Amino acid sequence: MGLDWEQVIIDTAEPVALGVWWAAALDWVVVNDDPEEFEIRAGPDRLPGLLFARVAERKTVKNRLHLDFRPADQQAEVARLLDLGATHADVGQGDETWVVLADPDGNEFCVLSSRSD
Repeated sequence: MGLDWEQVIIDTAEPVALGVWWAAALDWVVVNDDPEEFEIRAGPDRLPGLLFARVAERKTVKNRLHLDFRPADQQAEVARLLDLGATHADVGQGDETWVVLADPDGNEFCVLSSRSD
């Protein structure tokens, strides 16, 4: 017996808008454009994916689970994500090597330093 990791579910009031933002941020493809459960993946047949599910309530507290990304160039990637609409987020991280950002819904994620740094 085994488990395959299918997707991470992100609750949002606007599945399409947030899904489109993450598709642009990650350069992923849309595999389900349903306005209630919008899903993106790195490729049509690649797992895991991100599924954006409609909920009525807005995010109000720090996420208990977040995504970490390791780019080749942290500074350039942070600038690109900020240009797409991400914002800096303070989750009490202090002075660290990673940068905490939030997507347009306020979901925190980290941009780590490159492995060569």
